Parts: sequence; C-alpha cells; structure tokens
Amino acid sequence: MKPWILGLTGGIGSGKSAVAHYFIDQGVHLVDADHAARWVVEPGTPALAKIVEHFGEGVLQSDGQLDRAALRSLIFQNPEQRLWLETLLHPLIGQEISQYLARAESPYAILVSPLLVESGQHRLAQRVLVIDAPEHLQVQRAMQRDQTSAEQVQAILKAQASREQRLQHADDVLLNDRNLAWLKSEVERLHNFYLTLRGGQP
Repeated sequence: MKPWILGLTGGIGSGKSAVAHYFIDQGVHLVDADHAARWVVEPGTPALAKIVEHFGEGVLQSDGQLDRAALRSLIFQNPEQRLWLETLLHPLIGQEISQYLARAESPYAILVSPLLVESGQHRLAQRVLVIDAPEHLQVQRAMQRDQTSAEQVQAILKAQASREQRLQHADDVLLNDRNLAWLKSEVERLHNFYLTLRGGQP
C-alpha cells in the first residue's frame, strides 16, 4: 500500500528539526523541502541555468554554486522578481518531493517544510502537523541557533505565514513549550496514532 503523506510545518524556532529527528528515529521516511529546494538548483541543472540567464552571473559563487545571499538580496525587496523565481522553482521542488516520497518504505512519510502553507505544498499531504510555540520562545531559540538579533528573527516571523494561517490548515498541533524528553514522548505518541490511520484520516 502506498504510504500517506504527513506535512510537518511550524514557524522559525518552533522545533521542527527536533521533531523531524524524532520521527526519523521511529523509522519514518522523511523529506525536507529545503533540501529539495537546494537539489533543483545544483550546478548543471536547467533551473540554475535559467536563474543565471535571468539575474546575471552575479548570482553565482566562484565554484559555480548558486549564491543564495546574492539572490535573496535581489528578490527580497522586489515582489515581481520573487514571483518569477517561485514560478520557476515551486513546480520543480514539488516534483523532487513527490519522487522522493514515492520511494518511502514506511506506512506514512513526512514532508517537512517551513513554507508548507504559503507554497501550497500542503496539497501534497493528506494530513498536516503544525509545531507551534509561543512567540517569545521562537525568538529566543532562533537567536541562540542562528546567532542573530531579535529584529532579524521578527522580520522572518513576519514573512512566514502567521500562526493563525498555519493552524487553520492543521489536523494536529504539537505545542512545543517544554523540554526535549517531553517532545520525544509526544512524537512517539503521534507516531503510534499515525500508524493506525489509513490515508492519513481516522
């Protein structure tokens, strides 16, 4: 039987990565949309060639890899350019994700994506799990992890879907406001529940 797909998302600093690791420990096949987004623009890919043609050689590093920072600064203030890039990349990323998930051996597979809701990737999933955290904790965790300022974290929070938007799409919500041992036991509990589902629905 084909595995059903669980979409896993949450804002910056919500603890998505920790939750993803615990699911992998349970033997669940998992793909990260961020990794897929990197695969589609590796040197030699048609997408990278199109990006260079559109934005110029300035978006390449000396070794031929995409210079993400340079590209980000070009599209950050420019909605039209960002839309052009998303129109090119989102279908390709979706394809990569689908091919990868199709190889899953586990009863269900997980798509981890910080932009699950915004990018429309939630349509690839039969069920959505949102990792939620109080905003002050998100800011604190992200600052520690990325060594950035509270302002930068706030800016990223604003660019991501609001908690309300994400929670509207959620079938399950895991409020990650305690310690890792508790988080791990919650993931085990969810995993056992997911194993009882057919096609992601009770």
